[in-house]
Amino acid sequence: MENFLDNPVYHALLTGDAKRGYGNDDVKYFDPEISPFVGFSDGYTKGFDDLHEMLPAERRILYASRRPIDEPKGWKLRAHIEGSQFVFTAKKSSGNKKGNFVLVPLEAKHADEMVALAALTKPGPFDTRTIEFGHYFGIFDKDKLVAMTGQRLHIYDHSEVSAVCTHPDHLGKGYGSHLLEHQVDLILTAGQKPFLHVRADNERAIFLYEQLGFKKNGPMNFYFLKRE
Repeated sequence: MENFLDNPVYHALLTGDAKRGYGNDDVKYFDPEISPFVGFSDGYTKGFDDLHEMLPAERRILYASRRPIDEPKGWKLRAHIEGSQFVFTAKKSSGNKKGNFVLVPLEAKHADEMVALAALTKPGPFDTRTIEFGHYFGIFDKDKLVAMTGQRLHIYDHSEVSAVCTHPDHLGKGYGSHLLEHQVDLILTAGQKPFLHVRADNERAIFLYEQLGFKKNGPMNFYFLKRE
């Protein structure tokens, strides 16, 4: 697989998500209301030092790395999550969407509900402007958002499926698989290749992804850090 997926955040900020980024040629980051992700150019060793100078005290960031890292100087490690990266390897989606669900395009007016659903289900960091990554769709039950998914990192010819989440009271109804296949179709139709990240211990989600045509592309460690 292309090595830019070894360093997805930096290459997204260099390409498809460049307009959302800040920093310099070697160190890049998002506005925190969009995403806490930061990234460094391949092989650059002073990234955390540069960020320490660029960002204010108490700023929280998220760093993704294939390999484990030690707590960097000037930063407090708040959490380390072992994850996996998956890439869609089938030629098309399965076409077996279950149920006759109405998928609603999500807009800024839905941001508070989206943040609340993400806080409950914990698919990954999600804030008031995360929706700006685009292509978010949801399923509503009695005017309440109960499931959603969208896209996040856009890297060359790859687009990341993200925020795949369903309210605990609505699990087992096929919402997640339907929304996920819809995203795969959107990405493929746009001439892109889908990929995603998941906690390494989330067996339920991994089973679903593999059933839908995703294949593991290696580990991805996620480090939540706060500037001291």
